[in-house]
Amino acid sequence: MVFRDLAAELRSAGVSEVDISTRRLAEYSTDASLYRVVPAAVVFPRSADDVEATLSVCRSLGVPLTARGGGTSIAGNAIGTGVVLDFSRHLNRIDHIDPDARTAVVEPGVVLDDLQRAARPHGLRFGPDPSTHSRCTIGGMIGNNSCGSRAIAYGRTADNVRALDLLTGTGERIDARPGTVIAGLPELVDAKLAVIRTELGRFTRQVSGYSLEHLLPEHGGHLPAALVGTEGTCGVLLRATVDLVAPPARTVLVVLGYPDMASAADAVPALLPHRPITVEGLDARLPEVVRRQGWPVPDLPAGGGWLFVELDTAGAAVTDVLASAGALASRVVTDPAEAAALWRIREDGAGLSSRSGAHAGWEDAAVPPSRLGAYLREFEALMADRNVTGTPYGHFGDGCVHIRITFPLRRPGGVALFREFMFDAARLVASHGGSLSGEHGDGRTRGELLPLMYSPAVLLLFGRFKALFDPADVLNPGVLVRPRPIDADLRVPAARTIAGGLAFRYAADGGDFTSAVHRCVGVGKCRADGGVMCPSFQATRDEKDSTRGRARVLQEMANGDLVRGGWRSPEVRDALDLCLSCKACSRDCPTGVDMATYKAEALHQAYRHRVRPAAHYALGWLPAWARLAARVPSVANVLLNVPGMRRLGGVDPRRALPRFAARTFRSWFAAQPPMSGTPVLLWVDTFTDLFTPAVGIAAVRVLGAAGFAVRIPDRPLCCGLTWLSTGQLDRARRVLRRGVVELARHRGIPVVGLEPSCTAVFRGDAPELLGERPDVRTLAELLGPQWTPPSLRGVHVLAQPHCHQHAVLGWQADRDLLTRAGAVVDSVSGCCGLAGNFGVERGHYDVSVAVAETHLLPAVRAAGPHVTLLADGFSCRTQLDQLAG
Repeated sequence: MVFRDLAAELRSAGVSEVDISTRRLAEYSTDASLYRVVPAAVVFPRSADDVEATLSVCRSLGVPLTARGGGTSIAGNAIGTGVVLDFSRHLNRIDHIDPDARTAVVEPGVVLDDLQRAARPHGLRFGPDPSTHSRCTIGGMIGNNSCGSRAIAYGRTADNVRALDLLTGTGERIDARPGTVIAGLPELVDAKLAVIRTELGRFTRQVSGYSLEHLLPEHGGHLPAALVGTEGTCGVLLRATVDLVAPPARTVLVVLGYPDMASAADAVPALLPHRPITVEGLDARLPEVVRRQGWPVPDLPAGGGWLFVELDTAGAAVTDVLASAGALASRVVTDPAEAAALWRIREDGAGLSSRSGAHAGWEDAAVPPSRLGAYLREFEALMADRNVTGTPYGHFGDGCVHIRITFPLRRPGGVALFREFMFDAARLVASHGGSLSGEHGDGRTRGELLPLMYSPAVLLLFGRFKALFDPADVLNPGVLVRPRPIDADLRVPAARTIAGGLAFRYAADGGDFTSAVHRCVGVGKCRADGGVMCPSFQATRDEKDSTRGRARVLQEMANGDLVRGGWRSPEVRDALDLCLSCKACSRDCPTGVDMATYKAEALHQAYRHRVRPAAHYALGWLPAWARLAARVPSVANVLLNVPGMRRLGGVDPRRALPRFAARTFRSWFAAQPPMSGTPVLLWVDTFTDLFTPAVGIAAVRVLGAAGFAVRIPDRPLCCGLTWLSTGQLDRARRVLRRGVVELARHRGIPVVGLEPSCTAVFRGDAPELLGERPDVRTLAELLGPQWTPPSLRGVHVLAQPHCHQHAVLGWQADRDLLTRAGAVVDSVSGCCGLAGNFGVERGHYDVSVAVAETHLLPAVRAAGPHVTLLADGFSCRTQLDQLAG
């Protein structure tokens, strides 16, 4: 069927939000798995009526329907060839929390962390907590039977669901509760009691296939639990009633070190009788990846692998655990901030391990905990035999192991190796009485492997169970029952190499732009609230404005099948339009996606030797125009705020342009007497020199008081940032080269930068553009802990760290300096929204303001009159001045 006809049918049925644009289909062509399946349409249902109407159209036309939540499915459970229903955008309401019954009624698009925040005032929480808790949805957790690190204490999702309101594949709406009877289901179960009792439900993490053991008479015929983990193949969820639990008031984390991961696994059975909340395994290679990224890693006890054991008391239980552990070394962590830092390494494991070129696939197999050590040793031997590597971690208390493996999917023979390895690994886990999936479901990754785990009788039973709910196979076909081959629809092998004529080096990706954008494996951390990454997504809540959505469009450009226009395609232009180039993803994305660099490259390639938008000439060349305008600042200030002038320059009419200072910093500095002390070179950026010389003057005075003799370059120079952000990379390279050459003349003298975005260019962009990394420091880094600052006792600071400083330089040195001075420091985690030229350009103003409203402006309003506001970035100060006075 032609996509337009399908969209017309859906709209005529009353479905309001239907999108069949090529860009949208690209965004939803994959989830967090290895697979690429282009849908026919994406629907954003606003009500249960929308869902019913969509299913009715799909049934009548024979079009598949796939439900999707946060899109974090690792097994390819959330992609399909027909209609993809994204519940996360609108059907994300918490209907009711009953603290007495300890239940919550939620729509399927509710994000787990949102439910936790709503339940917390009642002293409750939802028990299961996968590492994607900040963006995964309850509907997705129900689809996959998610577990997380605390499942040994609180159970799986199946153990925490009371009722499901859903539509079956026939269009029937059912209220599934324990004891609910579906026509034909009692007879099916009665005929297969022996098979169900012997092959299903053998241990807690047996998630593969359908969990029909819940339908046994001794389990009360618990239909909701049996439907959990069916991966959208039996019904479309409309609403769920889930159980809540009361967490302990106080916990303690015990970290146990062992020679290797298999030895750590051997110790697990002895720890379980102490009733821990979690027993998580962590391989030594993961913290090493974190250190290479420049992130701090708390102290870990000696060992090549660790167990993280969380307990609900800090008394005798800790002593008992230490006595039973048989560990080389141990640490008891009571500081919540330090424990959170350790958990972050564990939670970002999937993304961190992907930085080494590892892929999902054999991702979350599980074996009974008593078999875990033996399984890991044999699995390591299998990887060595096939010349692949991986970093194991996971829920060792449940016998569940997460690992991403370096399958050479883009090399000749790589796909065949992938297929052979998957079958051998499946035979291995089956030999240990394990499950192909321990919490993420089978999806497209493991469905074909189920015959290695289950008898033909069980597989036939699965097919008959699905047929009771979805006889026409409309719901998520190709998953679990009649599955697609595991090596069909692989995303990475379908991508073309883009390595010639690039402006950036992409050194960590072999010089290949395609490899760089395929760093995005879909873990979706860019969709989480509360961080710096993806400020435009936080404002719009649209997948196209997430780092992941943009990466998917660029991946499809590299593939060339769906997005066919290359660098100049409208899909690429639209996907990148609202990227603020904040660079936060380069730090916050676990896989190291750097969308600011990819955007600059895309703009460079699209407009090279072509006419550019007006803003590229006006704002991209700002340092050059500013030098001319600064000769007559009073005239320039009048002309630049004439509406016609701003319109010609592509500036939004609502955006006031900053005023030139009456006297430049360089002219002030030239009038100063020579300074004595340790030489230091001050990098004089355009903004400090021409717009805010008071910043430079203050820096000179502070440096002089600290014993430094300040020098500046003999002539005005620029880092090239504005040319970088507008993708004029040939010019940016020339401008930056002049600055680097000048810095080389002062080798041996420390260099300090004041504008964070300019300083970040030298540390972050220069290596990729020039292959050089000048050592330009921030003021706080230069002063360091050896300097005694003046007292700021009684001063309460609310700081807005610049996004580029957060991403490239780090703000810890600034926080430490202020704290040593005696100030009380709070910081805002979000972006200001102006972001250089972004918030000035016509068409971006509303999003710029919306970004400021996500974190910064609310924090400023709440701060009160006695709080000192600190913003190092020129853009941040400009936005605050214009929007908050």
